[in-house]
Amino acid sequence: MNESPLSVGEREKFEAQYSEIATLAGGLAHEIKNPLSTMSMNLELLTEDLDSLDVPAKHRMLKKVESVQRECKHLQDILDAFLQFARVGKLSLSEANLNNLVSDFIDFFRPQARDANIEISPHFDADLPPIKVDKALFRQVLMNLALNVIQAMPDGGLIELQTYHKNGMVYLDLIDNGKGIDEKVKSRMFDAFFSTKSGGSGLGLPTVKKIIDAHHGTIECESEPGRGTRFTISFPVC
Repeated sequence: MNESPLSVGEREKFEAQYSEIATLAGGLAHEIKNPLSTMSMNLELLTEDLDSLDVPAKHRMLKKVESVQRECKHLQDILDAFLQFARVGKLSLSEANLNNLVSDFIDFFRPQARDANIEISPHFDADLPPIKVDKALFRQVLMNLALNVIQAMPDGGLIELQTYHKNGMVYLDLIDNGKGIDEKVKSRMFDAFFSTKSGGSGLGLPTVKKIIDAHHGTIECESEPGRGTRFTISFPVC
């Protein structure tokens, strides 16, 4: 797949389309974070007060407070994910070799994969041309995809990471042998706030796509229930 580079005007238009939502997100953060922090702090104080009581209903009261604390934490996670999603667009680009970035991530992620009984198998193209990439955001892409893989393989399995290049693009395939994804879910997986997971924000994969889009790359998914999933990411060569 070969994509012609965007003109300066197209790039500016691409970056400008996120500015309004980023501004709204900042306002949303201010309006929600302050009362949410106050609620969380008072719930902690309430827990301390309840701990000092000696009443029959103490245990039941504490469980109710803990339930509200969990919901506050969930709201905070959703807010943080939304802010992250909204702010993607302006990148801190530097030249890098995709193999090195993926290798560094594997070293970082291997203990978590081991705990989940997942084997990691890398297959790198030794002659990859360099790409321009925001390294921190790309690490986020890999983490979000890897966490999805773990959830797809609750009993363990195999992740293969393959790099290659063709037609002016550098590619990364991330392949698992998990439970797979049906067509209905696959068609909506990059939609903001769509999630099949209980308590999920529905912003993990949309954020991944937005990061890849901001790099003028592509992300595609091939999957069948019971036969695993392949995510393919591409970046333009420098």
